[in-house]
Amino acid sequence: MNVEKIMVIGAGQMGSGIAQVCATAGYKVILNDLKQEFVERGFAVIQQNLSRQVSKERMTSEEMEAILGNITASTDLNDAGQVDLVIEAAVENMKVKTDLFKQLDEIAPAHAILASNTSSLPITEIAAATNRPEKVIGMHFMNPVPVMKLVEIIRGLATVDEVYKTIEEITIRLGKVPVEVNDFPGFVSNRILMPMINEAIYTLYEGVATKEAIDEVMKLGMNHPMGPLTLADFIGLDTCLYIMETLHEGFGDDKYRPCPLLRKYVSAGWLGKKSGRGFYIYE
Repeated sequence: MNVEKIMVIGAGQMGSGIAQVCATAGYKVILNDLKQEFVERGFAVIQQNLSRQVSKERMTSEEMEAILGNITASTDLNDAGQVDLVIEAAVENMKVKTDLFKQLDEIAPAHAILASNTSSLPITEIAAATNRPEKVIGMHFMNPVPVMKLVEIIRGLATVDEVYKTIEEITIRLGKVPVEVNDFPGFVSNRILMPMINEAIYTLYEGVATKEAIDEVMKLGMNHPMGPLTLADFIGLDTCLYIMETLHEGFGDDKYRPCPLLRKYVSAGWLGKKSGRGFYIYE
């Protein structure tokens, strides 16, 4: 299956990163979001990332301009009518994703693959919103996308081998490492990571240690690059809560019960770095 043109839906942190690596690999990319200002913000982040590479002499100005030239801005979902692959990186919410995939199914060409960058939601359920479940797949990038090598590739119940193979080849072309994962809540990455973060929050909630001490133990004792509470702030506490709820509901096991302190912070609007306050305060 030949893929030349890709639409990335969602110009936030993940979407702009995905658009950047696709454009760098030589694909023509349409970066789509609901509002022009969102797309412009995403494009500015890509420009900033590439400028940094130029200043470090890892690429030339000409190479940067060529990459930026591969990206087209869009606020119209109908632009999906001209692509071979859609990578959805919208908000982590099942209703939003199924509504989106239903629309994309009607707009995108019959041969087009529909991929989701969901970090925890079932691909099979997303695929069921379309009339092409065999062409729906999970393509879960890690944050920050330009730096992190892993892409979890998740087959839905109906995903065919040809589609899997195409996405695997694209992932390699992007300079990433594809890992095949079955369609279970949280896949592998978040099924292991989120309960660890949740347990760190319980440790703080129960007064076992301060937030600084908990992070220091995991950094120095387990050689983690950042502590779990700092990482939670970086991911977004609302996202952490949503994934824990997905795991809890999906498995029906109380070991995935979100910590009450996590719920309280989210209710207070303390969502981490993006809101200026989470477990830590950000200027």
